[in-house]
Parts: sequence; structure tokens; C-alpha cells
Amino acid sequence: MDKNTVITKAKEYISKEKDAHFKGEVEKLLGEDTPQSWKELEDRFFQNLEFGTGGLRGVVGGGFNRMNTLVVRQATQGLANYVVKAFPQKAAKDDLKAVIAYDSRHFSKEFSEAAALVLAANGIKCYLFSGLRPTPELSFAIRQLGADTGIVVTASHNPPQYNGYKAYWNDGSQVIEPHDAGIIDEVNKTDEIKSIDRETALKTGKLAIIDKEIDAPFHAMIRSKLFRPDLIKKMAGDVKIVYTPLHGTGAMHVEAVLGSLGLNVITVPEQRKGNGDFPTVAFPNPEEPPALKMAIELGKKEKADVVMATDPDADRFGIAVPASGGEFALVTGNQMGCLLIDYVLLSLKEAGKLPANAAIVNTVVTTGMQARVAALYGVSTLECLTGFKWIANLMRLAETGKLEKTIVFGCEESYGYLVETEVRDKDGISAAAMTAEMTLYWRSKGKSLLDRLNELYTQTGYWEEAGISKYFPGPEGPATMAGIMANYRAKPPVSLGGIAVTKTRDIKNSVTVSGGKTEPVDLPKSDVLQFYLADGTIVSARPSGTEPKIKFYITSCADAAGSGGLAGAKAALGEKLASIKSDIRAVIGE
Repeated sequence: MDKNTVITKAKEYISKEKDAHFKGEVEKLLGEDTPQSWKELEDRFFQNLEFGTGGLRGVVGGGFNRMNTLVVRQATQGLANYVVKAFPQKAAKDDLKAVIAYDSRHFSKEFSEAAALVLAANGIKCYLFSGLRPTPELSFAIRQLGADTGIVVTASHNPPQYNGYKAYWNDGSQVIEPHDAGIIDEVNKTDEIKSIDRETALKTGKLAIIDKEIDAPFHAMIRSKLFRPDLIKKMAGDVKIVYTPLHGTGAMHVEAVLGSLGLNVITVPEQRKGNGDFPTVAFPNPEEPPALKMAIELGKKEKADVVMATDPDADRFGIAVPASGGEFALVTGNQMGCLLIDYVLLSLKEAGKLPANAAIVNTVVTTGMQARVAALYGVSTLECLTGFKWIANLMRLAETGKLEKTIVFGCEESYGYLVETEVRDKDGISAAAMTAEMTLYWRSKGKSLLDRLNELYTQTGYWEEAGISKYFPGPEGPATMAGIMANYRAKPPVSLGGIAVTKTRDIKNSVTVSGGKTEPVDLPKSDVLQFYLADGTIVSARPSGTEPKIKFYITSCADAAGSGGLAGAKAALGEKLASIKSDIRAVIGE
């Protein structure tokens, strides 16, 4: 991008941005006139931050390629335009409603209020939470209040310099087709942005501040999903839980819900309060082992029965449990999903409440072990694209009778679980409550969660997963990522890790190729490639929808009931996965 183009775009941004902080950042960079400042300006203006199918996510700062109040206001105006067109009768009656929540990240509060005042100016009554609230509560609030849309300001588990914006529809789920494309179209053609001041919005009733009137029913709903309240009451005093919200939104709810059950919850003090700097972790993500370091250290000190963690917007949930030698073992998202599926189905069956047409839902990159666990209870598994909005879509279809299944559980490998239907996004709060009960249940049977997991391995085979994520930052990143995926499509690997590839599924092009024969793929189009190996291993490649990176997922199984036992199965899979990862790294340049 040439210097004059950068200057033109920067001046355009300055003229439109109302926030002095973000405007000042760009003015300062223009005034410095150094090679470093021009490189930074180019990165801020070489493209507009794209409103994608899930909303916005980017580095906070001034510029069209950054998260700031101008970009948020423009996105919200586009959303408002689409909502007014989607519900003309409600718009005519001045009866449109929206809900907004935000997490602990930098400028989350400011972005939320900016969005609320745009919605209010467009005749949409906006319910704005008074303080930090998690993503699952936003989803719950949309359904509870009968709102038409919703927004949560969060960048989930990303590093501190990021923030984001996710748009929701009237069923409490993130928007999917056709609404996503419709909103994107409105955002891209938005020029004039309407807004009113906070005082006017409050006086006219177009802005309402909410908190405990949603908190209380949210907590009650989570408690109502538990299967064994009497067991919890009886054993709660015998169990100690160490928890970390990783400087995010989870503490208030996890402490309140688990505390109301009589459970002893010890929150990591250094990580309890919301802090957008996330000062004690490199990544505030329970998927990352270092993020649980402080919680595990406290868990050892307190002799905890389980260590729990939620990410900043408390939709993701991870745990670590005591293992041999006084250490703690991390439980992966795939393993946690298997344990929860097993416990939920077992409990429903014992209570005589397991529907004959029961189904669980997981994604195309989730372990095959979950389907085998569900099959132990005669329950089918439905497959969808990555992203909880697709799980919510199947729930919507079942709810409206377009899918002859009763969905009793949904999960994805990236530490997302849903044990209720009142929320339509992954819910780390309800997962924490259910995990606490599950821990007590297996203890009452003389078993730990690891004991139960090993029992499942003997019934389903030993499963192990591995992942690789490669970042491609900067202006050249998107083209590099597209080139890697294009090359894989043009020349699919013949083998990976020395094992023949027998089938390739290209979800973007809706085709599966095996032995020269093609079959259609019955999934919405998405840039996902999957390679099926001769031994049953599946390798998936998928560019992230929110970050400049390609993610690779590997899932494989070995017999755990044979002569080598569990130890032999683990050793065999370890070697296989290492070899497959080596082949992938050779392609992506790691």
C-alpha cells in the first residue's frame, strides 16, 4: 500500500471516529513519520476489519483494521438495519429488543455502550448489563427477555491486545445463514450511523440496565439441570474445588451457583478479578496448560479434588484432576466431553428420562470416541461444522420439529459444552456445576474421573487427539493461508505419517472423494478439508474464522483391551501422531 493511500484512509478514519483515544492514536502515528510508524499505519489500514459470519475480532486500536468505537458503531448500525427489515411488524409497533453483555477486556464496556446507543437510536430497546457478564448468560437473557438480537463484546480466549463482537439471533444462538450474510451486507453498505446520548436513551426507555433480574433465573436454571441434588447435599462438605476465572467474568456465577449447593470453592485470588491485561497468564485459555498453572499449584496446596477454569467470557471450561505422585492431570476438551456425555446419558437412563430418539451433537473435528460413548446408551450422534452456532442450529431444528431427535447434549473439542437448552452457546458455568456433581457421583462409587475415563477406554478403544496451529499475521497472511488450502485441494496427500489416505472430504466444495468415486457432503459449505487414513485416523485442516491461523486436528484410536493394554495403546498412538504432525509441519513451514 503506497503512502498517499495510507494517509487518505487515516484522515478518513480520523474524521469519522468520535473517540478521542483512538483518533489520537492515528494522529500520533501520522505525526511521527518514521519507517516503523508507516509500517504500523499500513497494518491498520491495508484492509477493513471484516465483519464475518461470527461478528468482529481484532487488535484494539485506531484504524479501519482494528477494534474501536467507530468499527463497533458501524457494525451495530448494520445489525440494526437488518433487524428492522427482518421484523417489520415488530418495528412498526416499536417493539424490537436487544441485549448486550461484555467481558473484562480493554474497552469492552465502552464498545458495549456505543453499540447500545446505536441500537437505541434505531428504535430498538437495548438491555445492557450493568457489569461484566459471561457469554452464556447473554444467550440466556435473549431467550428470557424475548429479544430479537443480542451482542456480546469479547475476544474469548485471545491475548490481551484483542477484543471482539459477536452477534446473536432471537433464539439465543450466534447468527447463521441467511442472517449472517444479510447482516454482513448491511454492515458493508452502512454509511450513516445513528446514535443518541446515554441520558436520552435512558429517559426514553430505549436503554435499560439489567443485572440481578437475569442473574437469579440464570442460576436457578443451572441448578435445575443437576441430577442428584441430594447426593450433592450429602457429600458437598467432602469435596474441595479450586477455581480460576482467568481474570474474566466467571467468578461471580461459578462461586454463586456452586456455593449455593454447599460446595467448597476456592478461587485463585490473583486471578479472581476481571483484568483485561490478564497479567498472570500468556493466554487466558483453559486449553493452554500454562493457563492453569496457578490453579494447579493452589490445588496441590489445598489438596483439591478438582481444579476448574473458565476463559474470560466463561463459555469455555477446563479441568485438572489429581493423578499419581501428588500431581494433577489435565483433562482435554475431547476427554471432558466424553465424561460429560457418559454422565448425562447414564443419569437420564437411571432416572427413566432418556428419550427414545435422544441424540448428542458434536463437530466434524471432535473425537470419534464421543459417538462410541453415546452408542453405549443407544444414543445417536449428530455431526455439524465447527462452532457452537451449528450445534445451536440443530437444537433449533429439533425444537421446531424439523429434526426428529431430542438433543440432550452438545459439545466441541475446544472446551465447549452445553447441558441445557435454555442457553444456545457453550456454557462454562453449567459445565462447572455438572462436573462438580459428576465428581461427587464417581467418588460415591469409589472412583475418580480418571478411573471412569479409563473404563470408557476399555469399552470404546483408547483415543488420543493432537493439534497444530500456525499463525500467518500481516497483510500477506490471508493469501498464504489460502495458498496452503488450495495446494492441499489440488494435491491431497497420498499418505500422512506413513499411513495411506483412503478418503478426502472437502466441505467447502461439498464433496467426498474415495477410490476415484465422489459423494456429496450434507453440511453447509465451510473451508474444511479432512483426510481419512487407512487405520481410521482423521486429519482435518481448517483456517480459523477469528484469527489469522490454520488449525490442524488429528484424532486416532487404538485397542486398549488387547495384550498391550492401555499403556501399549498410548505408546502406539504417541508414535503415530508424532509422525503425522511431522508431515503437516513440513507443508506449513514449521
